[in-house]
Parts: sequence; C-alpha cells; structure tokens
Amino acid sequence: MKATGIVRKVDELGRIVIPIELRRTMGIDIKDPLEIFVDGEKIILRKYEPTCIFSGSSENLINFKGKMVSRDILDELIESFDHQVK
Repeated sequence: MKATGIVRKVDELGRIVIPIELRRTMGIDIKDPLEIFVDGEKIILRKYEPTCIFSGSSENLINFKGKMVSRDILDELIESFDHQVK
C-alpha cells in the first residue's frame, strides 16, 4: 500500500473527503459507487465494479431480473436448460 501523506478528519456524520488528485488518479467520478472493506485495522475503499453473480467476471454483463450475469454463463445456463427439457 502506497502512503500519500494526506490526512483527512472525519466529520460529525462520519464522512471524509477524498482529495481530487486521488480521485483523478483512481478514475473516481462524482456519484461513482465505492466498495468498502475492512482488513484488520484498515478500511479499504475500491471503485465498485459489478460482477457476475455466478462467475465473478466483470466482462459481457447482462442485467437479468436485477442480477448481473455474464453472457457466457447465461449461454451455458440456456444450453443446460435446453438439454434438460429434451
């Protein structure tokens, strides 16, 4: 983990400001969702990237009934269903 030397205080609502230099470097725009993780004594923020609920892949995603599914997995499910129906 790279130290930046930047220190921010938490406000009364529990918020912190991520400096614009870091947001630009990380490609974080206004309203972008961030994932929050805890690792021991560390709080980790990561730009949220949706993934397939089955494979964890972030490529070729389709929103299927509110769930993200990769096109490859969806094709496999359709093929499997077709074989079971026949």
